[in-house]
Amino acid sequence: MPNVQVKDLGTQVNSDVTVTGWVVTTRSSGKIAFLVLRDGSGYLQAVIPKREVEEEVWDVFGTLSQESLVAVTGEVHAEPRAPGGYEMLVRTLVRLSPSVEYPISPKDHGTPFLFAHRHLWLRSRKQVAIARVRHEVVQAIRDFLNDEGFTLVDTPILTGAIGEEAGNLFATPYFDLGEAYLAQTGQLYVEAAAAALGKVYCFGPTFRAEKSKTRRHLTEFWMVEPEVAFATSDDNMRLQEAFVSYIAQRVLERRESELQELERDRSALERIKAPFPRISYTDAIERLHAKGSPITWGQDLGAEDEALLAADHERPLFVYNYPKEVKAFYMKENPDDPRTVLNNDCLAPEGYGEIIGGSQREDDYDQLLARIQAQGLDPEAYGWYLDLRRYGTFVHSGFGLGVERTVAWMCGIPHIREAIAFPRQIHRLYP
Repeated sequence: MPNVQVKDLGTQVNSDVTVTGWVVTTRSSGKIAFLVLRDGSGYLQAVIPKREVEEEVWDVFGTLSQESLVAVTGEVHAEPRAPGGYEMLVRTLVRLSPSVEYPISPKDHGTPFLFAHRHLWLRSRKQVAIARVRHEVVQAIRDFLNDEGFTLVDTPILTGAIGEEAGNLFATPYFDLGEAYLAQTGQLYVEAAAAALGKVYCFGPTFRAEKSKTRRHLTEFWMVEPEVAFATSDDNMRLQEAFVSYIAQRVLERRESELQELERDRSALERIKAPFPRISYTDAIERLHAKGSPITWGQDLGAEDEALLAADHERPLFVYNYPKEVKAFYMKENPDDPRTVLNNDCLAPEGYGEIIGGSQREDDYDQLLARIQAQGLDPEAYGWYLDLRRYGTFVHSGFGLGVERTVAWMCGIPHIREAIAFPRQIHRLYP
């Protein structure tokens, strides 16, 4: 008897097959029993009429509990009301592995309990749906960049040169060379690769030792960082809006059932199309004042300020040209207003805030050296980075997109800790 995955049952209608999977739910009227199981590819409803099966089959059904592993054999029928659109009329049922006192029951559990049992919680319908949306987002990222002619460059996780604030570093001893740091970004390295390959990106885990407990922060998260030679800040924003629009459309096209499971408002995603509205930081401050925010020019935007600005728009919003003092040393000084840099943040609507930070990079050697020194960084540690401005310097731009923030937005979930299989937060290192 062929062993078939649930996702392939459409090709087996009116045929006898075997499906192996874990028990999701069971119920019985005494004359007929229903068993829903999952095998990782989908969900199957198996029907067991007591009068039409051997007594042993009915007895085995009575021993089943949530997450028992079973093999069911029977005839497949189309049934629009069943999960996945097909059901099986069971002839034989074998319990392959028991599951005794499974800790996550259908009743409500608190968040601390669920994350303490994250290794099991991943099996739930909602968490499976989030994982599949994440997979689609990641695949869309790779497909878009590949189609646009980008080359993947794998950058180091252990580094001696920081790219963001020094206070947010995880340090570790590194043999006889002093301390190394877990990478906050691969950006500095892809800048070097852009001089060799033109359009490049890195994609991997990054680490921030920021002591934040907000719904938007993790200590370990995934980020994709494209870098483009000869691209200006305007070019950079055009690439970002095309990129984000592509990701949203892919999720809509290929993850409809998952969005339904998550009860996601599809219309909100359908509106994510380029071009995106833009506002300068200076004008954004004026708008925030009109909305009652006490922020002053020169301060970075907080989550509440971002939400106030994005609330006026149904598509993501670009805020560009922030004050130099609140941004990283590598951002290009704005020639039209030296108080600011040529950068942008891309703010998602619906309160999700910044999903992208990008900038044109400082390509002038003297300006970059002065910024490194002004921030108290060791120029020797950045000798190789300064070399990029010494040997054939060039205009270039890039950005970083946070995967978990993007997935949370696509799924419509309130906290990014569910957007990765095993989240790392300042209070969570288990499981």
